[in-house]
Amino acid sequence: MKHIIINVGRQVGAGGQEIGRMLAQDFEAKFYDRELLNLAAKESGFSEKFFKQSDEKQGFLRGLFNVQAPHFSLGSVYNSNFSQEGLFQFQSDAIRKAASEGSCVFLGRCADYVLRDFENVVNVFITASIDFRVDIVSKVKELDAEHARKLIEHVERRRAEYYNYYTGKKWGAAESYDLCIDASILGIQATEKLIVDYIRKRLGI
Repeated sequence: MKHIIINVGRQVGAGGQEIGRMLAQDFEAKFYDRELLNLAAKESGFSEKFFKQSDEKQGFLRGLFNVQAPHFSLGSVYNSNFSQEGLFQFQSDAIRKAASEGSCVFLGRCADYVLRDFENVVNVFITASIDFRVDIVSKVKELDAEHARKLIEHVERRRAEYYNYYTGKKWGAAESYDLCIDASILGIQATEKLIVDYIRKRLGI
């Protein structure tokens, strides 16, 4: 099968992770979500916990994580001052490395921006109605509707700040992606199949 890259952006509770895993299975691709943190940690030599704490947050622990690493050298781009931008750079390097080795599905983490110069890339954004998302988050997190809605708003605000900060684009805006689709209309399964059809036609596979 052709070497392809699928980048999935998603609203909280819209089914992006489930759809991403299904796409990876359909296209015989590796799926990367939290796995990217493992890759980045291995590349950097630093503990994965630092990447988890800063995951998809603008500025990566701004003002909190400012570690001097005088014996750590990966070129001038990182310096000896291991900054939040350095963390983003490590994760970006891990994304590019994985993408160069085979077909991949990446969930979030600005992969669409990081891989903007790669071939056979499709960028998808999964949205859903707020009621659909509140229902999903309420069940998964065992929260009432009010707290589920607040959690959604908090995480999406953080996610948008992160994406906008590092890409210069607008998170969730149609012009930032090749395909935007509402999973609450057709449901998760049918939405994934529609995306598969789009990708096959788009890439001629």
